[in-house]
Order: sequence, then C-alpha cells, then structure tokens
Amino acid sequence: MPQTVTIGKSGANLAALEAINDYRETPVKIRQSKYLNNLVEQDHRAIKRRTRPMLGFKTFRCARILLAGIEIMRMAAEG
Repeated sequence: MPQTVTIGKSGANLAALEAINDYRETPVKIRQSKYLNNLVEQDHRAIKRRTRPMLGFKTFRCARILLAGIEIMRMAAEG
C-alpha cells in the first residue's frame, strides 16, 4: 500500500481512501491536485498511442514484453 496518494477532485476516491485509512495503523497521506494527474496521463500517452491499434494483448506476458520494449525505445530516444 502506498504512503501517499494524489487524486483529483473525485469524491468517490476520497471516500474510499478515508475508509481504508480507518483500518490502517499508518494512514495513507491524501493529496488532492487536479494538475499532478495530468503529468501521469502525459507520460503514458505515447504508450497508449502505440498499443491502441493493437486492440489489446492476448497474454500478460506479451503485454509485459511489448511495454518493456516501448519504454526502452523511449529512453534511448531521450538520450
């Protein structure tokens, strides 16, 4: 379980995390920011652009191999 979670303005996410915190010894720190989630979405946009035409993966193993290859290509392109 993470120590800190960043969520948008969704009330359902906030209620769920507060319910989880009721049962934990060390509560999860909840940060609300509507812009930090955009960074995560932008990061995996390139992956979504490559995988969407494939219409999914047949096995988890194939997905893991392909996504690792895409990440290696991105890191090589960035330098």
